[in-house]
Amino acid sequence: MRTPATLSVVAGLSLLFLQSCAINPVSGRPELTLISVEQEQKIGAEEAKKVEAEMGFADDSTFTPYLDTLGQRLAEYSPRKEVAYQFHIVDMAEPNAFALPGGYIYVSRGLLALSNSEGELAGVVGHEIGHVAGRHTVQRISKQGPLAVVFGLVSGITGLVSPLVGNIIGGVGQLTQSAIFAPYSRSQETEADEVGQEIAARAGWDPAELSTFLNSLEREVELHQKEPRKPSFFDSHPPTPDRVAKTAAHAKTLTRASREPISPSRAAYLARLDGIVVGPRAADGIFQGNAFLHPDLNFFVEFPDKWPRENSPQKIVAVSPDGDAAIIVGTAAKGDDPLEGPRAAEKAAQVDLVSKTKTLSINGLPAARAELQADAKAHLEITWIAHGGVIYQVVGLAPAKRFQTLQPQFQAVAGSFRPLSASERANVTERRVRLAKARAGETIEDLTSRTHSAWKKEEVAVANGLTLTDRLHEGQVLKVAIAEHYAAGNRR
Repeated sequence: MRTPATLSVVAGLSLLFLQSCAINPVSGRPELTLISVEQEQKIGAEEAKKVEAEMGFADDSTFTPYLDTLGQRLAEYSPRKEVAYQFHIVDMAEPNAFALPGGYIYVSRGLLALSNSEGELAGVVGHEIGHVAGRHTVQRISKQGPLAVVFGLVSGITGLVSPLVGNIIGGVGQLTQSAIFAPYSRSQETEADEVGQEIAARAGWDPAELSTFLNSLEREVELHQKEPRKPSFFDSHPPTPDRVAKTAAHAKTLTRASREPISPSRAAYLARLDGIVVGPRAADGIFQGNAFLHPDLNFFVEFPDKWPRENSPQKIVAVSPDGDAAIIVGTAAKGDDPLEGPRAAEKAAQVDLVSKTKTLSINGLPAARAELQADAKAHLEITWIAHGGVIYQVVGLAPAKRFQTLQPQFQAVAGSFRPLSASERANVTERRVRLAKARAGETIEDLTSRTHSAWKKEEVAVANGLTLTDRLHEGQVLKVAIAEHYAAGNRR
């Protein structure tokens, strides 16, 4: 027998269920969602700020407006009309694309470099619009239950640092822990493929070009499968053995609208890609072995051997081989007095720090250093270095029981910080997409050698949707990667 209190709970849950049911604009079926459209937009806006801060945008003043024009044309045919879609290029070398709740669509510069036509790009962008239209990210969050929303699961901050340390160095790896970047289900991928192809066809592009690009992606992943790399498209968009065939078959069922493309030809589209950076971008700083060089900020710092490293717009993070310690390099404040660093950290962390700080000199630069026991488990050493009107911060973080063992490595990294030499600055290079015209009868290998491409012949073949045995015709335009000396301020 149910008590009155039990009946009240059941009634409340029933009301919640009824309020949480909505008609999915793609499937047309009712679905249970614990997140309203307003909450979806708020979550998307919060995550979008993290994307910009932690990944950064490619700052491409020519391609970004073109991407927006293409995206808005596709969005006209989206099943969801209440979404204000936004389109951005993220500063990511790997080929990737993703969507956030509320209509935020991103493609990486690595994905652009792999594309070969406007129709291929339209297929990918349409696919991501399909995820937003189908509320797929919201569905994943909803399946976590109400507690996931209440306790901010989508924030996804790593457990590496305590709140105290987090206030000093900021979050580390928030995006990679977010539910928003978890893999989609097979049914969600199929649905997004179909929606993307349908809206691409209605907008005037060939829906079969999504299949072409998926095939290029599969080849690219296979080519680099043994190399360490950041997550790419198939990490959050799981492939299936027959996905290329299924999308090709679906394309045959669709009618392509008669509408002029934005780029009148493949050559015109490729011309838009000319100059895009592939691989690490020098404007963000680059690694040469264990050394990190930042030509725009004019500094050099060297990390321990065999410590995996990650560079983001906010900080450089190196993690010990066993994963229990880290070195984080970033900025703390502006000015020429290194004590501005501990003052800013003291204010952020609400902890006495300045009184524990000692001043020193590192390679002729004014510096300061302090040790801090964050909690019973973690210990850290912070070195602040004044250089070029900025206070840089080098943090060594380790378990208390390992701190003394690792402290010499922390201090060695801080001690390596210095301005770049003239020769180091002059030797900073980056690879950019450049266009080359083939000669009659040339092979991919011939063209790769003649143009001194930084891509191997296999990479040139994949990047152009060709095979190594293909014979090229006179004047055929291909993408190659050329290593060029970095010119400060060229951030494309």
